[in-house]
Amino acid sequence: MTDLAAAKQTLDVNAIRKDFPILSQTVNGKPLVYLDNGASAQKPVAVLDAMERYFRECHSNVHRGAHTLGDRATAAFEGARETVRNFINARSTREIVWTRGTTEAINTVANGLAPRLGPGDEILVSMMEHHANIVPWQMVAERTGATVKPIQVTPQGELDMEVFESLLTDKAKVLAITHVSNVLGTVNPIKDLIAKAKAKGLVTVIDGAQAVPHYRPDMQALDCDFYAFSGHKLFGPTGIGVLYGRESLLEEMPPFMGGGEMIERVTFEKTTWNTLPYKFEAGTPPIAEAVGLGAAIDYVEGLGRTAMETAEQALLQRANELVETVPGMSLIGTAAHKVPVLSFKIDGLHPSDIGTLLDQQGIAIRTGHHCAMPLMDFFSVPGTARASFAFYNTLDEVEQLFAALHKIQRLFAE
Repeated sequence: MTDLAAAKQTLDVNAIRKDFPILSQTVNGKPLVYLDNGASAQKPVAVLDAMERYFRECHSNVHRGAHTLGDRATAAFEGARETVRNFINARSTREIVWTRGTTEAINTVANGLAPRLGPGDEILVSMMEHHANIVPWQMVAERTGATVKPIQVTPQGELDMEVFESLLTDKAKVLAITHVSNVLGTVNPIKDLIAKAKAKGLVTVIDGAQAVPHYRPDMQALDCDFYAFSGHKLFGPTGIGVLYGRESLLEEMPPFMGGGEMIERVTFEKTTWNTLPYKFEAGTPPIAEAVGLGAAIDYVEGLGRTAMETAEQALLQRANELVETVPGMSLIGTAAHKVPVLSFKIDGLHPSDIGTLLDQQGIAIRTGHHCAMPLMDFFSVPGTARASFAFYNTLDEVEQLFAALHKIQRLFAE
């Protein structure tokens, strides 16, 4: 490897942290250690500036404004769509639908696939799913007479491939599965899962919310039918998400919501739908948020994915080493292939107490069931404490987390 190639694979984390103003503050008199990235990642100045510039210079509604500001807003909005298309290597911007987030995207797909489902049909959903990839399918199953069939996980938090393959029967019609678990950090063998499901004729729906902060998914290589993710986990704004859909399926599906923009012509006798992707984008869209997401993607891609993954895996490796130093601490999810997420419990300590006491030391984590109650039931825990890392976190912050956990243990031992 040349010196230049090596340099490109190394992140200057201290310089990068200057791009994230929120990280420089203190909380409860301590420097902020932000380890709640799995819930929502922080935003670089590039995103903040892009959104402010949009509001200062070109805010208008998009597409039909017969004036300069409308043209500027439309160019920025559709330019962000092209940025997303390129990021995930979709074939066309017709396959990129703006949503409010992953949840709305999955609901859009579930509603759109409902006409394909009937009594006796099965929807395969893994036990490691976020509620957003369980509840919409339960609602559709109730309407159609279909059944949601859970795919078991192993004690290590990996998908049970034997169970998965046994469920690929003639009754199975849809595979709805996460790319990366928000609780376990497990990276599922998504390409293999998609290939096996498609060989049996299933429609494949992938929740990519936890994957895109760490990987650049390739729609043409994965060959899935649908892929959904949210902007705020990808260092962009809240209120914006993406639904990738195979064009032929999007053409076939009915729209999820009705209103302006998604129509071609409206009469009291009949309404006809707009072309893709606008057929699924009723009402005024999240214009500034789309611009912000485009800026977030540009920022992350500028850092280099290899360098980001190397930095994040170093954080995970050190955290795993330090788990052994905390008496009574155990991880929920020990998959061989995972992103830097630690869901854990400590004997004698409630997750909520851990979170509160860490916050007093300036350390932000998340506690509870993480919108994954079936997974909590599987592991026989009411909830966990979860520390989730991003490329802007440092090895020193990992050390601070575990020093704080030792301090909490001493406090409860007194």
